[in-house]
Order: sequence, then C-alpha cells, then structure tokens
Amino acid sequence: MKSPICEMLGIEFPLLAFSHCRDVVAAVSRAGGFGVLGATIHTPETIEQELKWIDDHVDGKPYGLDVLIPENISTAGEKDVTWQSLETRIGPEHRDFTRDLLKKYNIDFKPVPVPANQPQPFDAQCALEVLEVSFSHPIRLIANALGVPPKAMIDMGRKHGVPVAALVGAKEHAIRQVAAGVDIIVAQGTEAGGHCGEVSTMVLVPEVIKAIKPIREVPVLAAGGIMTGRQMAACMAMGAAGAWTGSVWLATVESETSETFREKMIAASSRDAVRSKGRTGKPARQLRSVWTDAWDRGPDSPGALPMPLQSIISRDAFIAIDRAAAAGSAQARDLVSYFVGQGVGLIDSVKSARAVVQEFKQDFAEAVEHLDALVAT
Repeated sequence: MKSPICEMLGIEFPLLAFSHCRDVVAAVSRAGGFGVLGATIHTPETIEQELKWIDDHVDGKPYGLDVLIPENISTAGEKDVTWQSLETRIGPEHRDFTRDLLKKYNIDFKPVPVPANQPQPFDAQCALEVLEVSFSHPIRLIANALGVPPKAMIDMGRKHGVPVAALVGAKEHAIRQVAAGVDIIVAQGTEAGGHCGEVSTMVLVPEVIKAIKPIREVPVLAAGGIMTGRQMAACMAMGAAGAWTGSVWLATVESETSETFREKMIAASSRDAVRSKGRTGKPARQLRSVWTDAWDRGPDSPGALPMPLQSIISRDAFIAIDRAAAAGSAQARDLVSYFVGQGVGLIDSVKSARAVVQEFKQDFAEAVEHLDALVAT
C-alpha cells in the first residue's frame, strides 16, 4: 500500500496493534502489521528483557513502543515521588471502601509491598529512561498518551531517527501536538478502550485531519472501536493513513488477559464497555463490573482519587480479584475487569494474532472492492 504510514514505518499494511503482550507485538509484525508494546509498567531493566525477546521473535520486522506520560497528574512538578510516599496520601475512607467491597465478595484485600524506591505510577522520568534503553533496539516508533510528549521525548525521536506519535481525543489536542513537533497523530475516538475522550471516531478523525492540515502535513491514524478491516477501510476513506487498534488483540490466544476476562469479553455487548475513573482516576473505558458500578454509582462511594493515587488502590485490588477468580471464585468473577473498547461487542471468539491480521487484510480488500463496484456502477 502507498500509505505514508507504510513508508514511514517500513510495513506493508498500515494496521498498528497496541498490546501489553510481547507475543502479540511480535506476531502482528511478523504477519505484516506493526506491533506496539505498551511499556507503562516497565522499568529500564524489564524493558530490556522484553525488547530482547521481541528482537529474537519478530523475524526482523519493525515494531514500536508506547509510554504514558500524563500532562495533568496530581503530582505534577514534584520530584522523586515514590509509590510508598503516595500510599501515605490515601486516606482510610478509600481504603475501607475498597476493603469492604472485596470482603463482600469474599476476597481478602491486602496492599502488595513495593520497594522503597519504586517510582510512582506513570512517572515521567522513568518513562524517559525506558525510552532511552529502548533505542539500543531496532524500534521504529515511540508513542505517548494523555498529553503532549515532553520535549525530551521528541528530541530522543529526532536524535535516533524514530517517528514520535501522540494520541488525541479532540481537535484542539491535535493542534497542540502538531505544534509541539510530533510526527504522527492517533485520533482516538471515545469508543476506544483505556483513556479516551467523548468524541466518536467517525466525527473525530475528519475533524482532526481538517484542523491540522493548514499547519503541517502529519499522517493521522484512526483509533477507537476498530475491530475489522472494513472499519479500517472506512476510516481511510475519511482520510486516515491507517488504523491504531488495541481491544481486538485482547481476544487473541497470545494476549495477557486471563481466561475469565476473555470469557466475559465474548459474552459482553458494546454497552458493557463503560468510561470510569475507578481504575486510574481519569475516565478510562473498561469492561463494566461490580468494581466500576461501585465506584461510579455506589451510594457509599467516596469517589475516585486523582491520578496516580487511584491506580495504587486499584492495582492492589485487582491483584486480589484476579487471583481469586483464577482460583475458581464465582464471586470474584463479578469483579473482574480490564480496559476494553466498545468494539468488544464484535468479539465472538478467541483467535491467533496472525489470524486477526489476515482477517483485517481480507476485510479491507473486500471493502475496497465494494466501494470500487459502487463507483463503477
């Protein structure tokens, strides 16, 4: 294909696959797409291990890396904030609410010990250190979410000749990103899993393309609810240079998700993917569960803490929830959740990542042929 994304990244099909699982990243890239490893939870040491594994299993195909450096976070401007220091800022009201909720479902809630020097969740300095290590590997893209990438990240990309992408949920965000110097815009509609805005993909993509066109030529990837090649073709018909996808890979045999969550995905409808602050403190789309209902609608809910404090509460809780569900607790199953978009309603089975890429290609080709036939008549 002649998409600028294909030329920029050295790929044959402009399908980008975000995943926290290295197996998915390697499988998608081998199949002709472009895997992007979510590195939010990694340290410089662990990312070295992950990327070495990908290098050994990707058959020389290109892949990228995604970090999360929020512009707006409750600890903005503070230096050397550790996980342990943040734990002291969480009052008894939120801990008691979490403990009582899990106890109601016969789950024992205990905070998980962390090293004294472990950085806070979404720590910007840690993310930059992860990126620095990553450039010793043949990565072809770095991406950031929740705000304009820091200048240091953009400078890293320039220095190493690696394009910098940024996710946006509104046209004004896209304008700021282009002004900052990013190379690729990911226009992510509200249908997307994880942190997302309120504008639908169908509206956001052409709105962003129109807004940035007078400023500079920057390719735009469409994201949000894209689960098939036909949807991808529709987005490219609107002017997108390709698709950025995430949720569709959660239902693959290689993904990091639990068997319980996969079963819940297959049973879910699109309306079961809800935006909630209950996981990170910012609106993030995830599978509705007892957890999301309790934080968002519960009469006794103290309300979510701001990012990154809510992530500390939810991490400990979901470690306990997932452990209990894996052990066979039917009650714990009601609490199981994960980030997923509204496209979950289109998932009806678990497939290999390679099979999903091939289906995307076939669906895309059929959609293009359909449009060609309409024009011909």
